[in-house]
Amino acid sequence: MFALQPGLFIASCGLLFIGYIATALIWALIVRDLGGPRLGGPEAVRLFMIGNLGRYVPGKVWQIAALAALARHRGVPAATATAAAVLGQGTGLGAAMAIGLGAAWQYGSDEAWRWVVPGLVLSGTVLGLTPPVFAAVSRLWFRLARTEAPEGLSNIHGARWVLLSLLSWFVYAMAFWLFARGLGFELGLLAGSSAFAAAYVLGYLVVFAPAGLGVREGFLIALLSSSIGVGAATALAAAARLWTTIVEVVPATAFWARHLATDGVSGSSE
Repeated sequence: MFALQPGLFIASCGLLFIGYIATALIWALIVRDLGGPRLGGPEAVRLFMIGNLGRYVPGKVWQIAALAALARHRGVPAATATAAAVLGQGTGLGAAMAIGLGAAWQYGSDEAWRWVVPGLVLSGTVLGLTPPVFAAVSRLWFRLARTEAPEGLSNIHGARWVLLSLLSWFVYAMAFWLFARGLGFELGLLAGSSAFAAAYVLGYLVVFAPAGLGVREGFLIALLSSSIGVGAATALAAAARLWTTIVEVVPATAFWARHLATDGVSGSSE
């Protein structure tokens, strides 16, 4: 079944890691937009990827809590780091949902599903980015967080977050398609990218599944079966889980080990 094409496989790994880097940089940008300090690119990537290890613990709060704790030691207020993580996840999920809506065209036969659902998502995004709604939601969030809203925050910032998240998800979707092709699966770009994004969103919504484990694979199999068959879809979903985990966890673990060693040296010198 597998016919490995090393060039495409290596490209998919590199592109996936670039997606992780882009997501980390978006988080750092949101931190700055919310009035937090400017984090350097390498530092933001390191903190974000270490924090991402928390996603492999059941529940969706550990990733955010770990990131907030790490960022606090770099001068980022916990409320700011948390707000940036929540906003980053929210825009990321919205971007993944937008790409995942391609599955409606690929697999949906009901005209309502093809037009109404994408229309509602697009309308909701546009409405949320209008100045009055964005300002109201921002005020509510900072009131709940019991912190002062930063001056100058506007819907322009929100639109930038959404756009950058959408671009990062194009990278993720392309990486998955290259991965599938690199393993020899004859999978179309629209079918592969939309199924991968939709499965991610659905897996994320199941709170008890760490990193959407099992749930994401189940939806991915269901969405891809009509394109490449049940057996191939099952094999690809299982391989994709290993692929995304290894490309994320290996560098994150290295960053964590370096972080612990650096903190140990700093602690012993004080």
